[in-house]
Amino acid sequence: MLDNKTILITGGTGSFGKKFVETVLDRYKPNKLIVFSRDELKQFEMAQDFPADIYPPIRYFIGDVRDKERLYRACRDVDVIVHAAAMKQVPASEYNPTEAIKTNIFGAQNLINVAADLDVKCVVALSTDKAVAPVNLYGATKLASDKLFVAANAFAVGPRYSVVRYGNVLGSRGSVVPFFMKKRAEGVLPVTDDRMTRFWILLEDAVEMVLRAIEHSAGGEIYVPRIPSMKITDMAKAIAPDCEIKVVGIRPGEKLHECMIPAEESRNVVETEHGYTILPDTGVLNYKGDRSKARPVPDGFAYDSEKNDEWISIDQLREILLQQGYEL
Repeated sequence: MLDNKTILITGGTGSFGKKFVETVLDRYKPNKLIVFSRDELKQFEMAQDFPADIYPPIRYFIGDVRDKERLYRACRDVDVIVHAAAMKQVPASEYNPTEAIKTNIFGAQNLINVAADLDVKCVVALSTDKAVAPVNLYGATKLASDKLFVAANAFAVGPRYSVVRYGNVLGSRGSVVPFFMKKRAEGVLPVTDDRMTRFWILLEDAVEMVLRAIEHSAGGEIYVPRIPSMKITDMAKAIAPDCEIKVVGIRPGEKLHECMIPAEESRNVVETEHGYTILPDTGVLNYKGDRSKARPVPDGFAYDSEKNDEWISIDQLREILLQQGYEL
């Protein structure tokens, strides 16, 4: 699928980007694999793991999605773009709203226009469960980004734009797992609310989702995986069973439970082998995909972390973390 193709990943030095690069280099023979990000130190560190002399297709390209001219340089002759660049820390976005808007919304619009102008074949953007009924600025900017990518299929002739939406990535940089691992030495784990639940996905599964989107998207879809939930208190018990759990109160912009598909969107949702696909509303886009074998979900269907059918137990999480190299 990606053999002899030129691929660019924005935000390529993040947790997802590294795993995506590792998977693509292991599984395919791309012509070029361009890591586009704005932090030269992270690119330098990543180049120690993926040096260009051992991995000839890899390129490291300093740039910011806010800079449209730089995107034009980076995206020339590119076949596939994976858009993982974002300002995603909720508290930072609440305190610096204009910065989140510039990166997550204006940056998305820049990428959409550049891909259209340069006739890129496929663009897949990463989203988040926080984009559904958002209560924080990060979620609101990602909702706007999702809408931009879906609607872009109505005016861009060449590219197919689609979105992959998933929950918290287990063990990724900035997630609660490394935070709890660090805090357990103090004997107390701070939890914002003991009722809180979250969706969880492994990096490997997130990468597989994006690869399926690259292969199968017709343009305009939002792909949602079928993944388990976990209570935040169970997460704390799995990581540090001997520590005290201290409830410190919910943070600004934080929800008790997350939702990836609201009931209001159920009329556009179909079930797939790996999860669900939110098809574009016909009032926005004349969808060109094949719906003949799709299975519509029941009217009023919603997919949220509190009422999920699948849950991770404490023992299962401990096993997953041990497999990922954490010391428990």
